[in-house]
Amino acid sequence: MTRFTAHDRADGSVVVAIDGVEVLTYVYRSAAEQLESPRPYFHPVRTLDGTVVTDHRPADHVWHAGLSWSLPNVGAHNFWGGPTYVRDAGYRQLPNNGHVDHRGFTAFAADDDGVEIEEQLQWISFDGAPVFTEKRRISVRGGADAWTLVFETVMRNVTGESISIGSPSTEGRENAGYGGLFWRGPASMVGGEALVSDGEAAMGSEHGWMAYSADAATVVMVDDRADPGHPTPWFVRADDYAGLCPAPFFSRALEVAAGEKVRFGYSVVIADGPSDRARATALAATTPSSKDRT
Repeated sequence: MTRFTAHDRADGSVVVAIDGVEVLTYVYRSAAEQLESPRPYFHPVRTLDGTVVTDHRPADHVWHAGLSWSLPNVGAHNFWGGPTYVRDAGYRQLPNNGHVDHRGFTAFAADDDGVEIEEQLQWISFDGAPVFTEKRRISVRGGADAWTLVFETVMRNVTGESISIGSPSTEGRENAGYGGLFWRGPASMVGGEALVSDGEAAMGSEHGWMAYSADAATVVMVDDRADPGHPTPWFVRADDYAGLCPAPFFSRALEVAAGEKVRFGYSVVIADGPSDRARATALAATTPSSKDRT
């Protein structure tokens, strides 16, 4: 029988273990500087054999935080960290780096079936004004040679006016459509291979899922079929760093009216060892996000 545990620690993090292996730490109170857009993140994330598959504050992009829900262009706000891409001006460090506050857990349980956590958050602008309220659900499930993190979020615009969620690409920078649930891998996974069910795993290509395979581990990310714009475009890097992101705002900004809610859901499968297309397809097929939601 698989044993799941989840411990809420005094430092503002939750540690989840499967059969005694600490597979993830969820830091819900970030100590990052304001210019890095402090927000909750998952790091370290490990395979069932204990291999670390995330990086945190790498020297090239210190605002990359393991696996996190990060949005670079939210109206005039930056909830990604670092400089903002401005149309016809390029990247500029602006006084617009917001942060995401943990406001409390509304559910927190671990049993033989897995872990279920529900959290309330608030997205706050650089000037201290609320932009979104968020309800987040985090689930962990086990498997024979892999485990799955299910991430769901419902965000409500509380600014009193319509707000656009975009990316550097929607502001004019080609092939820079990052933003969403972004995974940054460690240096040991640089040079891996991106895999999809069919076709090419190219930057900006649209797929229901994408995997990143390296010698030590495989990460598979699956876009929920109910998500806006499914199948989503993907942001993927392998040569300069290991990065993967289902990027719903890659080429089209999403307009969120005042008071409106938007929902996104993803499954992330963490497996030991490299994968070919057949194994990656099988891993993706086991997740809740790969099935029709009822």
